[in-house]
Amino acid sequence: MLEIGLFLIVIAVLVLPITVHLVERNLEIFLFTMGLLAMSISHFFGPSPLWSFHIIEQALVEPIIITLAVLVVGLIVHFYSSQITHFIVKYEAKLGAKLFVFLIVVLLGIFSSLITAIMAAILLVEVVSVLKYNRDFEVKLIVLGCFSIGLGAALTPVGEPLSTIVVAKLRGAPYNADFFFLLKAIGIYVIPAIVAIGAFAFFLKPVKGHGLHDKDDGKEKINEVFYRSIKVYVFIMALIFLGTGFKPIVDMYIVKMSDMLIYWVNTISAIVDNATLTAAEISPQMKMHQIVSALMGLLIAGGMLIPGNIPNIIAAGRLKITSKEWAKFALPFGFVLMIIYFFVLFFI
Repeated sequence: MLEIGLFLIVIAVLVLPITVHLVERNLEIFLFTMGLLAMSISHFFGPSPLWSFHIIEQALVEPIIITLAVLVVGLIVHFYSSQITHFIVKYEAKLGAKLFVFLIVVLLGIFSSLITAIMAAILLVEVVSVLKYNRDFEVKLIVLGCFSIGLGAALTPVGEPLSTIVVAKLRGAPYNADFFFLLKAIGIYVIPAIVAIGAFAFFLKPVKGHGLHDKDDGKEKINEVFYRSIKVYVFIMALIFLGTGFKPIVDMYIVKMSDMLIYWVNTISAIVDNATLTAAEISPQMKMHQIVSALMGLLIAGGMLIPGNIPNIIAAGRLKITSKEWAKFALPFGFVLMIIYFFVLFFI
């Protein structure tokens, strides 16, 4: 009963968000419901009860930092949008297009760990909306920027739900994860990747022309800033419940996989938000290299298709990038990156 129930929840989480429009539009509520269901099934049919005051407290407290970060940066962008636009235009002219896009991709990637992936994606959209290059170049720049942001945001628990979940799940023994745990664990792989992605953007050919357009046609409303912050809070709560609910299955199967198998299995994060898979997979029972392999697979593959990562969803949605446009460039780029890091992780 335990395995059947959790398997059905996994299938629902994998399939429904990309096949049912209503679920996609209300993803946070859907995942929250699935998390409560997974917790309840594991509590009543698993080897040990899961519902406790501790897990409820964790679900209420862990999302606070990233939610506040999303709210604060959202308010800054809302009230200072004209100044941000002036800054972009000024320094793009001063530095030149190639150096400017290199710095945008690299700096947003690095600082997304502090300003959150969501806000970095919004800033990326602001930049592209102002620059007015042709559509092909802007799509490539958005894709590369989202790859960079998705990787960089994982370096601190503030950056994105994936990193928040990892630190929450590994906070106790044997890892005793703190604020800098992920920076120390995967920083040596992530930071060079961000610089390399920026270098790739540098060698793209920027051509002025008819580009992407922000569908919002104006400044984001103040109530939308608060609404997005609430959605982030609920989203992370849902992932904590999902991760805890899937713990019996993770302990039985995932922790026994080889590092290489975990790495390639996680290419599925191209179609499923990688924070959801992190909640299901990562466990204190895993060895450190298993954790690193799992995370790098999730982070790289998460950029390959629009549903794979929050920055992708935000940027593609606001700038009306189609799934076909995204996949045409991101799939081969991401696959090459996966192969490179496969050799880096397992043979170097």
